[in-house]
Amino acid sequence: MPTIDDPCHTSAYIRDSTHTSQLSAAGQSAERVVVVECEIDDMNPQIFGVVMDRLYAAGALEVFYVPVQMKKNRPGMLLTVLCENGVAGKLADLILTHTTSFGVRIHEARRRKLAREIVKVKTGFGEIDVKIGRLRNKIVSRSPEFESCKQAAAASQTNIKQVYSAAQRAAEEIK
Repeated sequence: MPTIDDPCHTSAYIRDSTHTSQLSAAGQSAERVVVVECEIDDMNPQIFGVVMDRLYAAGALEVFYVPVQMKKNRPGMLLTVLCENGVAGKLADLILTHTTSFGVRIHEARRRKLAREIVKVKTGFGEIDVKIGRLRNKIVSRSPEFESCKQAAAASQTNIKQVYSAAQRAAEEIK
């Protein structure tokens, strides 16, 4: 893995710093993350949830599984973990000790994100948290937070789809 002392990495870092400043001014953020991944085709599927929980607890930013077709035409799962550089080794070790994988791939990637904020919207079911995403200071995404909708649905003893729809309608009013 390149380090900041590597001249090739440093020049890339300088270009990224300029790009990051431009993104910041536009209401976005960019960052470098490390991707740790492997395919698994021979593990008890009940273990995947435990592995995900441990990866998040150990510092993973994102963990996800994608179904893949493996050699010998076997179905399997691609386990992908995004993390900061400082925890990549620890997460790779965790994967190797808690799954049936015999190896992992580790590489750097750039991640670009919308500027985000959580706002509360009023609905007939109470206040609901909504995540707002902005690109160049313009709202491009409004997403009711599921846990907030779930709590409101339970409190009002109603269907969560109704709560989510009400929150979505209220979020459309945000400018």
